[in-house]
Amino acid sequence: MLDDYQPGDTFFASPSRTLLARGAGLRVPHGRAPLSDRVADTLGTAREQGLAAPFVVGAVPFASNEPVALTVPGTARWAPPLRQDPLIALPAKTPSGGPWQMRPVPGPEAYAESVGEAVRRLERGDLDKVVLARTLELRSSADLDTPAMVQRLARRDPRGYTFAMPTGPGRTLLGASPELLLSLRGRHIVANPLAGSARRSADVAEDVRAAAALLESAKDLHEHAVVVQAVRDALGPLCSDLFVPPQPTLVRTATMWHLSTTVSGELAPATAHRPQPTSLDLALALHPTPAVCGTPTGPARGLIGELEPFDRGFFTGMVGWSDERGDGEWVVTIRCAEAEGRSLRLYAGAGVVQASVPASETEETAAKFRTFLDAVGAEL
Repeated sequence: MLDDYQPGDTFFASPSRTLLARGAGLRVPHGRAPLSDRVADTLGTAREQGLAAPFVVGAVPFASNEPVALTVPGTARWAPPLRQDPLIALPAKTPSGGPWQMRPVPGPEAYAESVGEAVRRLERGDLDKVVLARTLELRSSADLDTPAMVQRLARRDPRGYTFAMPTGPGRTLLGASPELLLSLRGRHIVANPLAGSARRSADVAEDVRAAAALLESAKDLHEHAVVVQAVRDALGPLCSDLFVPPQPTLVRTATMWHLSTTVSGELAPATAHRPQPTSLDLALALHPTPAVCGTPTGPARGLIGELEPFDRGFFTGMVGWSDERGDGEWVVTIRCAEAEGRSLRLYAGAGVVQASVPASETEETAAKFRTFLDAVGAEL
């Protein structure tokens, strides 16, 4: 199905399955009603119109008051995960496009100054952590080859989460996220928060040293523990059983090492007074985690709005699907870009705590850009 993807399609690949959907049978409307209610109403309408086993798929933005890009697709095909296809190991062609004109927003120096200001606010006690992002705007003299970009993203990390979602007329959100926000099957839930990162190296010895240092970094371990505690606090009251490992492990992508904790559990049985939450309900209860926003959430959001000179849109939102039973998968929207016309806007962020060093956080965002720069055959 990876080969069948075309611009305008919806593509979502996870370690458990692959989805290719076409056409928007119904769109989840924007409105004041809670998103879960709007999704339930849309699924109900789809069922009334004769659609068997309807589900919604798409993207939810970082800000809760902005429109979502969720649809009940006209047609959908499901397949096993990409990692089970031996042909996924074959290299993908370099996408057409370029030479690329690049413009960072903000520039590295301005971003480092923002990190420094955030550290001062943290030292003052205004908040405990904030995630600050920057963007990289790319423009090509040729039309963008989004199918080839999706191929490169998927083949670079077939065990991760690759997605391409229409977010508006002529716009596509695409990326390769390493982070599962929440999955639900029946009553079984899994969340995999990532926080604390280190850049990988082509030198094997240096790469191993970077991984070992990350596991011992007091700054990164504290940052990670804050995120895990937020997941525990949100999911614990809803579960009859919740397992949270005492220590994080490491996961790797092609460009980064991350501290990772896999949280799993069983939802408490539904009652007449408390129906079972859907995967979307649970994902919204977690969103935004301290890994993409900060803590406390309100002050962190406020500081992001003050220091980031752009609208995040769908970056650090979530992408995924949820069906009428409530099962689904939702992934944190990172390592991504939005394509429109001949332009791409790449996004990357870093968690800022009191121990953060502005130059190091700037380097971390540059490393995170590499996932998508490789997908388009460009270099920073």
